[in-house]
Amino acid sequence: MQFTKNVLAIEPAVEADRIVQSVRSNVLSVLRRRGGVVGISGGVDSAVVLALCVRAFGVSKITAVMMPDKDSDPESERLARGLARQYEVEPVLEDVTPALEGFGCYRRRDEAIRRVFPEYDPTQGYKAKIVLPQNLLEESTLNVFSLTLVTPDGQERTSVLPVKEFLQIVAASNLKQRTRMATLYYHAELHNFAVIGTANKNEHDQGFFVKYGDAGVDIKPIGHLYKTQVYQLAAYLGVPEAIRKRPPTSDTYSAACTQQEFFFRLPFDVMDLLWFAQEHDIPKTEAARVMGLTEAQVQRAFDDFASKSRTTNYLRMPPLDVERRVVPTPP
Repeated sequence: MQFTKNVLAIEPAVEADRIVQSVRSNVLSVLRRRGGVVGISGGVDSAVVLALCVRAFGVSKITAVMMPDKDSDPESERLARGLARQYEVEPVLEDVTPALEGFGCYRRRDEAIRRVFPEYDPTQGYKAKIVLPQNLLEESTLNVFSLTLVTPDGQERTSVLPVKEFLQIVAASNLKQRTRMATLYYHAELHNFAVIGTANKNEHDQGFFVKYGDAGVDIKPIGHLYKTQVYQLAAYLGVPEAIRKRPPTSDTYSAACTQQEFFFRLPFDVMDLLWFAQEHDIPKTEAARVMGLTEAQVQRAFDDFASKSRTTNYLRMPPLDVERRVVPTPP
């Protein structure tokens, strides 16, 4: 296989038709549902999936659900509404804040944040986010999470997160994705529709998702596509430019946080090519030459991909029973 910077180029029209046919066939004939429910967030993945589902089922058999909470960027809802309007779908707004308050999401999260930054007070304009080191190609750094506090006047302070506080913040925050999953299934069962997933290959294979949260779906139309390939489909399908140009964000934390900051550590155009090279056994020397990197930089990326996939393997495992034997993944 010849490895070039264009190796991830797809034929968008052909790929879109293939996905549409598969989604339609699987939902109607295999799952025996009448249409689809899609959670739209103002991001490119959900935009592409909505466009594909409109082609697969028609607007009358699509429910597009916006599910902001009090931490969400208002821009997300604005972009989601514009997207729905473009594809002539009437969106449903479900503010999940009351449900999350009932689960204690914010209270549990804020307790952990205050153990790191005692002055943290969201009622006074303080915000926070979790981040990883961003210099992946420059030095061998572990995936050690830090907490960034944003003060009311916009100043940032960052501290390495102790394990206990990290686990509590993540566990509390994951209630958001699980609440949204439950909301989508309400609308799916209301109409006898299927829940259509919006995760791409990057998120699924590297573990950037919440088990029984955003992974709780009936079908994954773009789960085989690298993020850069999703962008190719977005351009072909006419997804609004404002969505295509918006930096991908988890929209989970109160402070603005991109997916690169929180998890991936590399720009998608760089990461996808390096990940493809690793998956297809492209020699490091060849990957380095094509990418204009050193072999050491390529190896750091390869090690990071392998670590993320290995440590999140349990997320992709189905429920186990007493008859199932699983060979443990080496640590």
